Amino acid sequence: MTDSPGAASQAVSPGLPVASARRLILPLALAQFICSFAGSNMNVMINDISEDLDTTVKGVQTVITLFLLIMAVLMIPCSKLTDRWGRKRCFTLGLTLYGIGALISAISPNLGVLILGNSVFEGVGTALLIPPVYILATLWFTDLTSRAWAFGVISGLGGIGAAAGPLIGGVITTGISWRAAFVFQALVVATIILLSRRLEDPLAPDPTRPFDAIGAILSAIGMFCIVFGILQAGSNNGLFAILLVVGALFLLAFFLYIRARERAGKEALLSTGLFKNRTCNLALVTQNIQWLLLLGTSFVVSVYLQEVRGYSAIKTGVIFTAATVGILASSLAAERLAKRFPQRTLIVAGFIVTLTGVVLLLGLVPAWDSIAAFVPGLLLLGLGLGTMLTPSVNVVQSSFPEALQGEISGLSRSISNLGSSFGTAIAGTILVSVVATGNAAYAWAMAALAVIGLIGLVAALLLPAKSEPQTS
Repeated sequence: MTDSPGAASQAVSPGLPVASARRLILPLALAQFICSFAGSNMNVMINDISEDLDTTVKGVQTVITLFLLIMAVLMIPCSKLTDRWGRKRCFTLGLTLYGIGALISAISPNLGVLILGNSVFEGVGTALLIPPVYILATLWFTDLTSRAWAFGVISGLGGIGAAAGPLIGGVITTGISWRAAFVFQALVVATIILLSRRLEDPLAPDPTRPFDAIGAILSAIGMFCIVFGILQAGSNNGLFAILLVVGALFLLAFFLYIRARERAGKEALLSTGLFKNRTCNLALVTQNIQWLLLLGTSFVVSVYLQEVRGYSAIKTGVIFTAATVGILASSLAAERLAKRFPQRTLIVAGFIVTLTGVVLLLGLVPAWDSIAAFVPGLLLLGLGLGTMLTPSVNVVQSSFPEALQGEISGLSRSISNLGSSFGTAIAGTILVSVVATGNAAYAWAMAALAVIGLIGLVAALLLPAKSEPQTS
């Protein structure tokens, strides 16, 4: 690889040797895998962590949600830093912070230290390393088919990480300890750093590129208040309302600020022009809801199995094998599907299959005590999500030229991780609320996910049959 964009584009052509393509994509895909794994593997450790650290389900839910939330609020600012510091440097720095956070989590004596390691260090590390994953894949793979393959591998391993997180976490927790699951993450991160040593950035960093610190602060506070406010629903409705209003006001201030900055001819944290592409806007909605459904369902089913049915960590994890198999099967077919069907068709079909899975989980589980009640729903959930994760990312990234890949990648990952945060916060808050318990709480939480899934389906149906031209 060379430092010039043109040479990089020529090097990564549709005829790129398979070995070279795999060498480029493997560390990126593994990075997405471990970050998605971190968002769901703790779901099966709820009882173990609660007992060991003398906390509650709500406490563990807060750790998980804060991890996802910190990722979301920092993803856009960190994507802008890739232009100043370079994509490779941000990738390596993010991995290093993530590894440190995993080791801190492994030795945490209380909930506060676990939040520092898992939520803060791993969250900040993920926000730094994920934007380069998608920017580099977009720059290296230049045509629709090869890019679909690249995004298929990355998104597929991300989906597998989220779906297999409960299984792997359950095996490690039961066989060794919940702390060993964080050591496992640190080892994977060390492997990724070794694999990525020879990767080179196709674009040279620009240290003179301005950074909009005020915009970063306004957007971060706004998103944080909204998600943290949702966590307070049911237990402190007064604080819930206050935080939602404050969050909305900060986001409004953020929009007005970046618009004024653009009109003054200055570079803003996020270009308002990104939202002028209708196709991209709708695809971002589908991305948000896809991850909301995946992480929301994972949390709800995990808590239900452990708290209501008394299942162990490994037994809970094994049940999620059906979702893992579904995502793996559909992700492996991503390249073939991209050749045969339009992106919109795949996204619509994915939502229909996913919603069918949610409905089966809603109907079969409360009525049937057998483990088999979870299999059809989780399998369809995995198949549906695996089918649409890749085309949604491809539609968003392909809507903009190389010059805007940093911004759109950060926005895309922020929207996706915000969906993950909403999934855990909304569904989890309903599940652990004092209003309903047992089967009733589970049913309410799954019903809420089904309604949100319908919104995603509507957004997918509104996608045009042909993508809009790239927004410059």
